[in-house]
Amino acid sequence: MKPIRKAVFPVAGLGTRFLPATKAMPKEMLPIVDKPLIQYAVEEAIAAGITDLIFITGRNKRAIEDHFDSVPELEADLEAKNKMELLETVRNVIPSYVNCIYTRQAAPLGLGHAVLCAAPIVGNEPFVVLLADDLIDANTSVTQQLVEAAHQQNGSILAIQNIDRQDTNKYGIITGEVVNDKTMRLRGIVEKPDPAAAPSTLAVVGRYVLEPEIFEHLRQTQAGVGGEIQLTDGIASLLKARAVFGLQYEGMRYDCGSKAGFFQATLELGRKYHGL
Repeated sequence: MKPIRKAVFPVAGLGTRFLPATKAMPKEMLPIVDKPLIQYAVEEAIAAGITDLIFITGRNKRAIEDHFDSVPELEADLEAKNKMELLETVRNVIPSYVNCIYTRQAAPLGLGHAVLCAAPIVGNEPFVVLLADDLIDANTSVTQQLVEAAHQQNGSILAIQNIDRQDTNKYGIITGEVVNDKTMRLRGIVEKPDPAAAPSTLAVVGRYVLEPEIFEHLRQTQAGVGGEIQLTDGIASLLKARAVFGLQYEGMRYDCGSKAGFFQATLELGRKYHGL
């Protein structure tokens, strides 16, 4: 597999679960303690050697672009007031060698469609997809874990975890064969099955390493659950032609797409890293 240098961040969603807070602010900019959700995902990707960050945006997402841009007026003010620690924090939101690229998803047609919007930028290279709603605290970046496993297996690989059966209708659920103590080769994947019909309790969470062949499969994917083009359906098609794997990652995941998970992340990361 070629080196993995590009990461796709689908951030076009409306964030309706967090209204009215997200009426004028992207949900990805909601802070967990002192950093917005999207920054946690970006830092995870950069720790894995990613140098090109591709944001799939929509209307009212300008704040994300501004956050990762320089702010000369703020920097000059902090420097004039000798607030050097804060100045370094602002300047180092992302390293200078990392590129930010923004493209629009014109209509909310699903996660699969959002990933497909990145095709002209990604080109013929493997890439990572990170969903900022899933904040994963880990000693080794989960993206790094996936990148290493993708090279070992020479194929696409998804982050998976065991969940309660009652929650299968919230996730893509996989079946497969054990490769080693952490890795499975997928034989099937289905989007949000009812608990009674779910083929397993192994769920895909918001981290993927995908080969560029996924784009052709997404182009041929019809709208599925919720009338959207599902990334799960594209992967189901891909695994018929190429090996796709699942990795039971090491780390603590917080579902920050829910208010309960967002609160839990704020509480636990605040205690762990800030002594709050």
